[in-house]
Amino acid sequence: MIITTCGNSQKIALRVARQLQALYSPLTISSFPDGDIYLKYNVEVKDKVVVIIHSFQPHPNQSLYQVIFAAETAQDLGAKKVILVAPYLAFMRQDKRFHLGEAISSRIMAKHLNSCLDKIITIDPHLHRYKSLKDIFTIPATCLTANELVAQYIQKHFRQAVIIGPDAESYQWAKAVAKTIGAEATVLQKKRYSSRKVEVEMVYHLEMKGKDVAIVDDIISTGHTIAEAAKKAKKLGAKTVTAIGIHGLFVEDAIVKLKKAGVDRIVTTDCIEHNTNKIDVADLLVKELKK
Repeated sequence: MIITTCGNSQKIALRVARQLQALYSPLTISSFPDGDIYLKYNVEVKDKVVVIIHSFQPHPNQSLYQVIFAAETAQDLGAKKVILVAPYLAFMRQDKRFHLGEAISSRIMAKHLNSCLDKIITIDPHLHRYKSLKDIFTIPATCLTANELVAQYIQKHFRQAVIIGPDAESYQWAKAVAKTIGAEATVLQKKRYSSRKVEVEMVYHLEMKGKDVAIVDDIISTGHTIAEAAKKAKKLGAKTVTAIGIHGLFVEDAIVKLKKAGVDRIVTTDCIEHNTNKIDVADLLVKELKK
């Protein structure tokens, strides 16, 4: 087995390779003078299982092209099998045509990966309208979850945490984490009083005064949803508020926004490399790749 990467997820790739006692050899990727991609394997891949470990952040568009080039090159060089491990799989949120003329990005991405991979493994993809990855992938597709790892982190660092899902889509993660550690969980929903006055309210009322609150979500992007949840928790007397995300994108000054909203600590898995990474997913990937 050969573990490689297009540049993202190098730390995870190296840890996975060490645990599997596999050869780790990152790809050489650069550009020709005119900007065209140049990609090269630095070891013999013929008759080998090639595992490309590459998160689609940062630079999701570039990442998709690099993975396609890497996978097709491995196939052309005679690799026995080509597996993509994408700790964060981009393009999944555009899962329908919301407005006339839009591209359904998730289906286009999957169509290209179906043509050049033998298998894909990812962690907590944004499955909203799709029931599973099988709805768009024709190749074997494994969906892992970091819920247990998040639960272990909360159990280790909090004496008695209250878990919040900041919106309906995130509640599945919050509920699963809470169930694992026997904690209470609730979800917030927007309550509109007028065109300009909107508040978030708890669907299931929980006492938060003097307690540590963990807001759990699959993706922290702009941070707006979690910021609103944090303000609500602090208003209800929460002692501390921690934002925990599986995938930390942190766009549009999200970190600043969260701090201003009263978030005391921000924690993410290392699915996307960031200085908020506190939860390691390498063991989760190793276990799957050993199967």
